[in-house]
Amino acid sequence: MSRNRAASTRNRNYSVRMRASKQGLHISGAEGIYDRNDVTRIVQAYTERALLHEKGRADEINMIIEELKEKPRRISSLPLCTLNTRNPDHVKKSAIKILTSAGITERAVEEAFRSLNIGITMRGAMLMDIEGVRLEPDLLRGVRVTRMGITRVAAATLSKKLGRLDLNNFAVKEALILASKAHKHPMLLGELCISDDPSYTTGYVVTRKYGYIRLPRIKKRGIPYGGRAFFITGGEVKDLVKYLQKTPVLVNKIRPCRGTISLNGLFERKSRR
Repeated sequence: MSRNRAASTRNRNYSVRMRASKQGLHISGAEGIYDRNDVTRIVQAYTERALLHEKGRADEINMIIEELKEKPRRISSLPLCTLNTRNPDHVKKSAIKILTSAGITERAVEEAFRSLNIGITMRGAMLMDIEGVRLEPDLLRGVRVTRMGITRVAAATLSKKLGRLDLNNFAVKEALILASKAHKHPMLLGELCISDDPSYTTGYVVTRKYGYIRLPRIKKRGIPYGGRAFFITGGEVKDLVKYLQKTPVLVNKIRPCRGTISLNGLFERKSRR
């Protein structure tokens, strides 16, 4: 084998995607982009996650391992901070103020909260216009964001920054990577996400101006409902869906990860810049 061909083989990237269910209901999912030599280890880790999930042991695990034909696009992560929210009502009021500052109507944010809190199980995200009208092609399945990951160097940097905030866990890192990919598309104005894990009560919102904002106590412990809503501006939804689902992206630069701030502190920090 020639030197160039050997190097090409070593540098191939694979998208590894896992979805686990129990009695037909989604309980766990994970994905990333990895070097070929890491695939076996990642498959084992994802399998263990599906079998040890708090929602129960999966009775069906679907794993897709796909060699990427397209070189992943390199991007920076969104800046991260945590809002000092006290309870679900405070979270909702804060989320409305942040998202409406991006041009999204209060009606749309209210509709997103309502849809995410009624227990509809969707594999992917809702796409909403700024008035709250659903635009995704399949209203039952939503749109899944796939084919994203993080480089080893960036992963180490992110772990170090999150570790200082006591946030170095899969939930924060994987959500930040997903949101960072999604919000590189110009049609996205904002996002609201609530975890469907019963014990994970921190959600988040995203806007272009403020980045990724964690929202503690977005729901009461024990509630198994959640999901994701993207708020989008005018454009071709088909192109957006193609980007979210098909374009491979790797985070290779980590932007600031800050601690807990107030809503006024968030707004004032940006207004001073």
